[in-house]
Amino acid sequence: MPYIKRNTAGQISAVSEEAFPGFSEATEQDADDIAAFGLDLIGSEEAELIKTDLDFVRVLEDVIELLMAKNVIQFTELPDASQAKMLKRKKLRDGMASKLDLLDEESLFFGRD
Repeated sequence: MPYIKRNTAGQISAVSEEAFPGFSEATEQDADDIAAFGLDLIGSEEAELIKTDLDFVRVLEDVIELLMAKNVIQFTELPDASQAKMLKRKKLRDGMASKLDLLDEESLFFGRD
């Protein structure tokens, strides 16, 4: 966990990997404040660009999957590093999908036969 220092208004004024005088260990509740502090450091235009980059990555991933589905390109034609990254993202998304399956077949919402 990082260490943070807050000003008199309670806003984060510094973040460190090491404990220095005046710094306290960050908690999970500080995560949003730390993220906002980081975005303030890089500026609003750069922060907006980073946000759109994350969205655009998903668009590119969808385009690649569409091209593969239409047999325009094959997965094995992609560079090895690209293949590894796509497989890792697919594995992570598949893991998240199973965690989001909140209702089972026995749920009262679906009724029982």
